[in-house]
Amino acid sequence: QVQLEEAGGGLVQPGGSLKLSCVASRFALDYHAIGWFRQAPGKEREGVSCITGTSGTGLIIHYSDSVKGRFTISRNNRRNTVYLQMNSLEPEDTAVYYCATMTMCDKRLSFFDSWGQGTQVTVSS
Repeated sequence: QVQLEEAGGGLVQPGGSLKLSCVASRFALDYHAIGWFRQAPGKEREGVSCITGTSGTGLIIHYSDSVKGRFTISRNNRRNTVYLQMNSLEPEDTAVYYCATMTMCDKRLSFFDSWGQGTQVTVSS
């Protein structure tokens, strides 16, 4: 059974940074596409970013337009962890952030499969 655990959320002022982590247990992340999505109260789920599994063709990464240039996704297979570095945070980034395995990582950022409990990110002065 896939288990993912997110951490690193918190309260930050506008313009600040946070780094989220997503640790997998009971399976190896290496060959899985992993993504992040967020859910704010009263809003639809929004795909934020995804990264393909490790393969001979190299990693492919996608970002939503709302975070492109501010967020960076990365993976450390030795630690079985995927990260989301978030810079220049804005109040509109406030949401619960989830990491998830994906059946496909592409620019649609839609094909989320299994996810963790989420971590709250609040951007406020």
